[in-house]
Amino acid sequence: MDALNNVFVNIAAAIRGLFMDSHSIGADLTINIIVFIILFLIMVVAALFLSLVERKFAHWVSQRSGPNRLGPHGWFQFIADAVKMLGKEDIYPANVDKFLFKMAPMMLVGVTLMAFGVIPFGKGMVAINLDLGIFYFLAISSISTLALLMAGWASNNKFSLLGGLRAVAQMISYEIPLLFSLLGVVMITQTFNLSSIIEAQKTIPFIFLQPLAFLIYLIAGIAETNRAPFDQVQGEQEIVAGPFTEYSGLRWGLFMLAEYGNVVATSAIAVSMFLGGWYGPGFLPGWLWFILKIWLVIFLMMWVRWTFVRMRVDHLMHFAWKILLPLSLANIFLTGLGIYIYQLLIPRIGG
Repeated sequence: MDALNNVFVNIAAAIRGLFMDSHSIGADLTINIIVFIILFLIMVVAALFLSLVERKFAHWVSQRSGPNRLGPHGWFQFIADAVKMLGKEDIYPANVDKFLFKMAPMMLVGVTLMAFGVIPFGKGMVAINLDLGIFYFLAISSISTLALLMAGWASNNKFSLLGGLRAVAQMISYEIPLLFSLLGVVMITQTFNLSSIIEAQKTIPFIFLQPLAFLIYLIAGIAETNRAPFDQVQGEQEIVAGPFTEYSGLRWGLFMLAEYGNVVATSAIAVSMFLGGWYGPGFLPGWLWFILKIWLVIFLMMWVRWTFVRMRVDHLMHFAWKILLPLSLANIFLTGLGIYIYQLLIPRIGG
């Protein structure tokens, strides 16, 4: 089992061994390029496969007619979707800001890819093991708001602009309780390093110590990824598709790639902060436990999407500021109180 646990670490070590100095600039650059390609492929495969899985899930939950023609029970539908998307003409309306219009989807994908860089998929399996890993993730993820605003503004469409403005209001509002929900874990572990936070859960996952924080994070995470019932950014009933209205072909596909990439990244942070990361029963390697836990969180997000109706804009904002924010602050207070009481009791128990 140790060999399976360390299979990717050993492969990286073997690649470094091809160089005279395993820690030279050339070795580091080669490893970083390989990791970059792997992370990008993970994003692409996740987007294509999750788009199919979600429609299958909707068929099961909502009794919809999911993909059932191409391949066994429709499981090859994502291949047709990819070919169709790549074959569509790349058009854009007159009088758009061409530079911002073209940059917005690429920027959104780039931000998502950068966020993947600090996620530890297993012990020693992290591209960049930053001491401020969770801080970096939150800082990078917040830039996606700018990309959506750029798309809405550059499209020269009032519905797109409205969707971009909704993105700013919604994502900034829900970033605050999301950040506060993670502070309880940081207070317990006294670190921002994601690998260290996972190591601290070797005995007990933090979901048992921070159940309220996990619930707040999950709700805010769904809102940050603009998924139902928080999909105000692309409210199809009143603003067509929001910032994505004027996009077609591959550029539209990049937005969907970033959306599902954000779903995976948000789920990976939930696994790292609350669900014990790569720790699990010893009959499976740690990196496989990490992936299975990510799938569990993704299915939970899908279940929420296909169960609850979409919220009204004012209700959505009230929910963030009047419910989630006070609850997240209360969780921080209770966590601090619990740590203080624990520190008082430990010397007495030890004595």
